[in-house]
Amino acid sequence: MKRLFPHPYLTLTLIVLWFLLVNQWKVGSLVMAIILGTVIPLLTSAWWPDRPRVKRPFSLAAYSLLVMWDVIVANFQVARIVLFTPRDKIQSNWVTVPLDLHSPEAISLLAGTITMTPGTLTADMSACGRALLVHSLHAPDPDAVRDDIKARYESRLKRIFE
Repeated sequence: MKRLFPHPYLTLTLIVLWFLLVNQWKVGSLVMAIILGTVIPLLTSAWWPDRPRVKRPFSLAAYSLLVMWDVIVANFQVARIVLFTPRDKIQSNWVTVPLDLHSPEAISLLAGTITMTPGTLTADMSACGRALLVHSLHAPDPDAVRDDIKARYESRLKRIFE
């Protein structure tokens, strides 16, 4: 069974995403979803030698809810900045976020979280993999942005993955 479904969670995710994309509950959609959910993990399994180790899956669900909430709040904050702050008062800054994470999956999730949150963007990772370069739309205090990212996201990801 493991040879046919090397990454069962990926298979389930692909099946659900397929149904969300086609927006039809038909037998043909189910067959196509199963085919894609089986073939894609089989073709990409060579690049996934190890499964990500999630120590606390329920914490990952809570993290997802936190990120969704932060995306909603950040949308309003960015709208306020763009609509009501004069251009010369907006203080965009580059922020270097040193990483305490070691898991590639956790680092990728952190970088993705930063990018998904309106007003911030992960632009680069250091060659040694120990820091992220983040651009912030409005950061009068870059240290506060760095500390917020580390406290709000990185510490949670560290508990989930490491």
